[in-house]
Amino acid sequence: MKISYNWLKQFLQVQLEVEKTGELLTDLGLEVEGIQKVESIKGSLEGVVVGEVLTCEKHPNADKLKVTTVNLGGEAPVKIVCGAPNVDAGQKVPVATIGTKLYDEKGEEFKIKKGKIRGEESHGMICAEDELGLGKGHDGIMVLDESLEPGTPCAKVFNIEIDHVFEIGLTPNRADAMSHYGVARDLRAGLIQQGTNLELISPSVSDFHVDERVLKIDIEVSDKDLIPRYEGITITDIEIKDSPEWIQNRLKAIGITPKNNVVDITNYVLHELGQPLHAFDASKIKGNKVVVKTLEEGTKFTTLDDVERELSSEDIMICDVDDNPLCIAGVLGGTESGVSERTTSIFLESAYFNPVSIRKTAKRHGLNTDASFRFERGIDINMTKYALKRAALLIEEYAGGKLSSDVLDFYPEKVEDFQVFLSFENAYRIIGQEIPKETIKNILASLDIKINSATEAGLGLTIPSYRVDVQREADIIEEILRVYGYNNIEFSHKLNTSISFDKNNNVKIENIVANYLTSLSFNETMANSLTKPEYVELSENINEDNNVEMLNPLSNDLKVMRQSLLFSGLESVSYNLNRKQNSLKFFEFGKTYHNYEKGYQEDKHLTLFVTGNRIKESWKVSSEVSDFFYLKGVVTSLLSRLGINSLKTSPIKSDVFSEGIVLSLGKIKLVELGVVKRNILKNFSIKQEVLFTDFNWENVLKVISSKNTKVSDLPKFPSVKRDLALLIDNKVEFKEVYNLAFQSERKLLKDVDLFDVYEGEKLPEGKKSYAVSFILQDENKTLQDKQIDKIMQKLQQSFEKNLDAELR
Repeated sequence: MKISYNWLKQFLQVQLEVEKTGELLTDLGLEVEGIQKVESIKGSLEGVVVGEVLTCEKHPNADKLKVTTVNLGGEAPVKIVCGAPNVDAGQKVPVATIGTKLYDEKGEEFKIKKGKIRGEESHGMICAEDELGLGKGHDGIMVLDESLEPGTPCAKVFNIEIDHVFEIGLTPNRADAMSHYGVARDLRAGLIQQGTNLELISPSVSDFHVDERVLKIDIEVSDKDLIPRYEGITITDIEIKDSPEWIQNRLKAIGITPKNNVVDITNYVLHELGQPLHAFDASKIKGNKVVVKTLEEGTKFTTLDDVERELSSEDIMICDVDDNPLCIAGVLGGTESGVSERTTSIFLESAYFNPVSIRKTAKRHGLNTDASFRFERGIDINMTKYALKRAALLIEEYAGGKLSSDVLDFYPEKVEDFQVFLSFENAYRIIGQEIPKETIKNILASLDIKINSATEAGLGLTIPSYRVDVQREADIIEEILRVYGYNNIEFSHKLNTSISFDKNNNVKIENIVANYLTSLSFNETMANSLTKPEYVELSENINEDNNVEMLNPLSNDLKVMRQSLLFSGLESVSYNLNRKQNSLKFFEFGKTYHNYEKGYQEDKHLTLFVTGNRIKESWKVSSEVSDFFYLKGVVTSLLSRLGINSLKTSPIKSDVFSEGIVLSLGKIKLVELGVVKRNILKNFSIKQEVLFTDFNWENVLKVISSKNTKVSDLPKFPSVKRDLALLIDNKVEFKEVYNLAFQSERKLLKDVDLFDVYEGEKLPEGKKSYAVSFILQDENKTLQDKQIDKIMQKLQQSFEKNLDAELR
């Protein structure tokens, strides 16, 4: 939000330096993110002075140029070549002297230099109004008032205004500060705390009166809960023209382009007082009646941005008697009823709309306007009439309008101010320091919080209507603290804290996993838990009925909480692939959210995404595409790192995989992994294979917590390695060889490994060759050859008997 310092000074005659004011606003909770210098004319016409044309003669070498001598208030006149047709002797003109910087329409700078034009020296430039940024005219040079003295800076002649604009990062709860008046009100409270008590000047509306009751437009409101207050007035005999310069300067300073006097005044009052207003062309309101209601679902309406929109049955609409929509209430007007150059009478609206309804409408249509920004955060319901009168008086003054009706005010149920009791004891406890009671009372008074009763225990308070965020005792304490100053609170250098002990230390386990994966070139991602509701259609395993829906979603793309980490991960994969990052390895710790009949449930997961090459290709390493077996190796080695082995493999039943497996420990399912189906990848515009792993992290932690860690001494005696080359059937898996070996020798056999597989023409049909190594070790003595041979013979016999194996 942009706040003009000059505008603030209309309400508060503050004399602080700009930087000091910014610091105070930040201390008050209105964080100033930046301060920008703004000039009504870029460059402030520095170096441009009033010149008197003494002589004007035709250029000897150019028909359209003239050579002039100009008095700039110095000792001697200067020669300037000018191409304007209206330049003449005796004129007072603006002159850009040597070294002056001027700016074109795009803001690009050009510098005035001494030079020769067609052989004649020129020491400056006599300017047209567009060259100075004072207008768009370029028919000739500007001719100034004859009474001006040569050498007078043009910045004084044209009243150039220099302003400073605060960029405030306004938090959603501070609806009271969404205007210059609101910021000035807060600044005053801060200054009082520093010992400077300034009067808060509010614009007067005492001159408001109806000139002649010649045009009345009735109002009808259908739902008082959606529209608690609605006011309007008609103004006739309006002349649409440019706004006065001071209004234009105020709007330009905060980044608003002036349009015409009526629209500019509604914008001005919006940023002045925080109350959105809307002006309708009265001649386009059929039946002289405004009806505030909702319309049928799918009704077409073209807004001011020339976009035709389909309305929701929940959108509040401003209509006429034929249910003809004129405006999306609180968000954006329509093309048909807006103020144009032909407008001569208006209906001026000031209202309070339900904040939740306006927020939903704005997000539904993808609109974010200055009006919706304020309505959806909650404006002051008691400001509507004051702001309406303020704008009406300005339109009367600067558009020649006449107030032609009384103010029509729909306000069926008056909103009462909040009543809160503040306990001094609670305030001291939460703040952490005892603040004098008189200081507390002064701070509350500076915030317009009325003290109804005072006792030794606390204060009975009435909160003004514009502080919609202050409704509890804790809110009052926060107000006291921010005005008193967080920096004024003393704190101890000693920190007391309790030490918690987590037997399983889940965070430590996650760090072990993260470090392991990053060592394999994986990158950690953190996706939004909010996602698109349409993703449930991509998998039958996800039920739409189990969605956890947002009551007030930020957008349709963030409407539900995710039931799977797959789709948010694929969004990240797609984003990177679109930016030519084709080899990716991602992992994410995150939760899924479900709404079951028994209640809401959150489940922790670890997911891996792999696509593209395993490692970066170089001169000594050829590219190798990541495949299912690579991913399985990563998964099993990761589980082994956590001490989880002896896994059972079973086929996948999930419909998101074209092929995959489930890894379990007993009956506990730990991991699903496989290749994501192409029809799912197509929804994310992914054309290359993506591998996905989903760890049920709760089950992983459960398994880890149930496992006991065994620690043993390093063996003192050496191990022995022996190999066997076995000719076996193609159907036999290494797993069978592995298990049979340990069944045959449980005591001395430490490890079994497959280091070669051969299938070729020299082998019998249906056969393959396994080269298997065996590690033998006795922890109490050195193994003898006789003992080793006996074990190997026992293994060989076991393989021959149970697997029909032959020794090659």
